[in-house]
Amino acid sequence: MPLDLVVNVTIAGVLTGLVYGLMALGLSVIFGVVRVVNFAHGEMMTIAMYAAVILFGAFKVDPFLAVLPVAAVFFALGYALQAGLINPFITRPEHSQFILLVAVATIMVNGLLIGFGPDARNLQVPYQLESWEFGKILLDKARIYAAAAALATSAALFLFFKYSLTGKAIRACADNNLGALVVGLNVKHLYALTFGLGSACVAVAGCMMILLVDVTPNLGPAYTLLAFVIVIVGGLGSMPGALLGGVLIGVSEALAGLYITPSAKSMMSFGLLILVLLFRPQGLLGRKA
Repeated sequence: MPLDLVVNVTIAGVLTGLVYGLMALGLSVIFGVVRVVNFAHGEMMTIAMYAAVILFGAFKVDPFLAVLPVAAVFFALGYALQAGLINPFITRPEHSQFILLVAVATIMVNGLLIGFGPDARNLQVPYQLESWEFGKILLDKARIYAAAAALATSAALFLFFKYSLTGKAIRACADNNLGALVVGLNVKHLYALTFGLGSACVAVAGCMMILLVDVTPNLGPAYTLLAFVIVIVGGLGSMPGALLGGVLIGVSEALAGLYITPSAKSMMSFGLLILVLLFRPQGLLGRKA
């Protein structure tokens, strides 16, 4: 196998993996704070992909510009979903939360099928077919832009949680729920904010992902499963772990498609998951309970 081909495929895997990481980051943030696993996560990203397609088709809005309104709408929807539907289930058994969010995911998938049908949709922007050439290394512009947007969004989220008062309050809720209640923090409001932020992350990831793959209504469950794999590999609740896990999964998928067959991508992802569970059950950057 030519070395330059392997390098190009690996770079493409890293860039795609950063978008995967942003998708998983939203799931990790929600679980790390609210302790609820969002089984509708991939379906939410699919809706964001459709939103980007609609904005481009109707108004010629570039996906990078569509990020702002789509993320804002998803933040509001995530806040409302947590405040109105999920909060009453916080203290209920995990299987009740599971059934609730699977039901929400099923409604989303079938709503998309009703609204858009089963056919794949995409959008075409000029830079999707352009690349930068450095000798034998080709850097796809769409992947570079998407990865840069994912890194910028992740950095903004890190800074928010580290330096803002609201971010510190959310971290306090995650560390000690009872202590947060004792000092007077509005925990339900902070939970809803967290779910809104996680939803905004997945919206940005969806607007970037539409540049890389076509979208169908049934794509959601596959991305939900992929997000789970990534956060488990990186470490549940670890924000840097979500990005690291995304990059590792992106590279493993790319190399599996090169050395074996494109249909083996999932096999490699789950093989990596099994190895991590065997040798480091808490994830690469996770902490033991």
